[in-house]
Amino acid sequence: MTTREFLLEIGTEEIPASFVKPALSSASDLLQNLLKASWIGHGEVRTFATPRRLILTVADVEPLQAAREIEKTGPPVSAAYDEKGNFTKAAVGFARSQGVDVSELVVVKTLRGEQVAVRKVEEGRPTVDVLAEALPGLMDRIVFPKTMRWMDLDARFARPVHWIVALLGGEIVPFTFGNIQSGNMSRGHRFMHPESFPVTCFEDLRSGLEQRGVILDQETRKRIIREKAGELAAREGVHVLDDAELLEEVTYLVESPHPIMGKFQSEFLELPASILVTCMKKHQRYFSVQDSEGRIRNWFIAVNNTPVKDANVSIRGHQRVLKARLEDARFYFLEDRKEPLVSRLEALKGVVFHSKLGTAYEKVERFTILARKMAEMLAPDRVHEVERASMLCKCDLETGIVYEFPELQGIIGSYYARMDGEPEAVATAIREHYLPAYAGDDLPEGIVGALVSIADRIDTIVGCFSVGLIPTGAADPYALRRNALGIIQILINLGHPVDLAWLTREAGALLAAKRTRPEEDVFSDVMDFIKTRFINFHTSRGFPLDVVEAVVRARCDDPVDARRRVEALHEWKQRDDFDSIVIGFKRVVNILRGMPDTGPPSLELFESDGERKLFSAFKSVSERALPLIARGEYAKALEEIAELKSPIDNFFDDVMVMVDVEDLRTNRLALLREIAKLFGNVADFSFIGSTAENK
Repeated sequence: MTTREFLLEIGTEEIPASFVKPALSSASDLLQNLLKASWIGHGEVRTFATPRRLILTVADVEPLQAAREIEKTGPPVSAAYDEKGNFTKAAVGFARSQGVDVSELVVVKTLRGEQVAVRKVEEGRPTVDVLAEALPGLMDRIVFPKTMRWMDLDARFARPVHWIVALLGGEIVPFTFGNIQSGNMSRGHRFMHPESFPVTCFEDLRSGLEQRGVILDQETRKRIIREKAGELAAREGVHVLDDAELLEEVTYLVESPHPIMGKFQSEFLELPASILVTCMKKHQRYFSVQDSEGRIRNWFIAVNNTPVKDANVSIRGHQRVLKARLEDARFYFLEDRKEPLVSRLEALKGVVFHSKLGTAYEKVERFTILARKMAEMLAPDRVHEVERASMLCKCDLETGIVYEFPELQGIIGSYYARMDGEPEAVATAIREHYLPAYAGDDLPEGIVGALVSIADRIDTIVGCFSVGLIPTGAADPYALRRNALGIIQILINLGHPVDLAWLTREAGALLAAKRTRPEEDVFSDVMDFIKTRFINFHTSRGFPLDVVEAVVRARCDDPVDARRRVEALHEWKQRDDFDSIVIGFKRVVNILRGMPDTGPPSLELFESDGERKLFSAFKSVSERALPLIARGEYAKALEEIAELKSPIDNFFDDVMVMVDVEDLRTNRLALLREIAKLFGNVADFSFIGSTAENK
């Protein structure tokens, strides 16, 4: 049978640019899952989108579902046969209901025991029928941040749907979504060619749209924007500021990109570059330009959705709108500069951080204390800078610029702090304490910003856990997972040891008046929460789960130390003799489960050479390994500890641990416990799997 192309185009009103790419990914996954679940063979799936349309095309779609063998189970064997082995009425009735002769029944083993069953081949249905039934549900499940209804329909989508093209091998796949019946009629550019036109396949659609002012391929639109904007800037001896996020957004704002270059008054260059760039980007979706030295110049690139008859008219329109925006920004900036940044600290008393956790001012007071305590331990010469940065880092929340451009918080505070003559480390820390803001973002480079960021984040985490605001499922409205992950990343990046158990206790003490849950519950939950983030962070970076879990089970109060142990244990696990070594270690740990700690072993109670030799080897290894452990040289410590393999194996070969004589049994367990404590400085080896499991 000849395979066919499947084409689906969903035409809508303009979808917000940020919705489009995730929707394409969602639609592609849904369609591929549908085809797989329906036993429909197919080739490559491709996706395309503009603001007004989502398109999926699938190559080499089989016209029929694949035939497959199915198994239907019936009554249990005990009910299907009588005492003489003949079929009962239950078996005959089941066979009849399945359209087969009773002699065709077979016996199969199931979770409920042995049952009689029918095995038969089910022929596939036409693919067009399967798709016609499933596509309304597929459209309904495409993921958008928000959906809407229109008219009085039950259907929901990002924006009202106006047309649907659904073709399999050029033939219409008939279905209805909302009030729209699928067909073969697409539409051109909304302003240049709004009329409908027929299509038969994807290439027909692509060429038809191109003739009607629509560039379907998003990558082509992106390339046109990049290249033409670059050409315009080059004419003036400048270049476009690289902004992948803005380029992506503008790509999904237009169906036919036509960049033009405008200019604003040079007097606005007195504003900080971050304000200029943000004003052009967030309000107008304009690209900023730089000179060869990286300075923002008074040019901008706008991207129109249609060609313009008179470029000067269009440019003047863009310039007029931008001038109004820049004048607003300048007004806020000049108003902000009438007072120093620190003067806004008092205003934070009127800003509610959370109704259960108090004001932003109270939060600043709390994490300033935490940051100062960490600085006293890790950077005693920077205590004043850490304290000052903590007090100032939220002050720009009360500035006009941040009110107008919330994304500039921290950035504008840093700029204002420099203008006020604050130390450079303080100004930098105000910006850096928000880092990392998202996965893959930069981390604070200076210790001042790092300590303020950690203090701010742990206050948020402990505060929310203290009043029951704990993430559930995918819901995490206060970004507690991101904050915990940020703490872990910052500490590992710094390489400075910080006891998170101590820090959590300190944060909890400062929040005692707000706490609505038992203190120990809060502490335990926060530590478990951070440990889970530590595990997820490292497994996502290629470290085996058993290695990370073993390290965390031993202890995870200090992420820097835990990271070193993960790295050392992961490397050590690559040894050819790892499995033979770890077996003995596991025996030591496992035999101690549930046994009370009775103190150190007594040499006088050793009866055999196996006990004495193991104790002697343990003392020798401990003397060499413990100093290495204290210095964090875990790879070297593990090499020393590995020497216990043979003494441990000999001990278990020669000595019965769980003897009836209580003193001997207790003493032997005490010896093993001392060894287990040595292991426990690195990891809980009972959680380490065999290397063979990973091969």
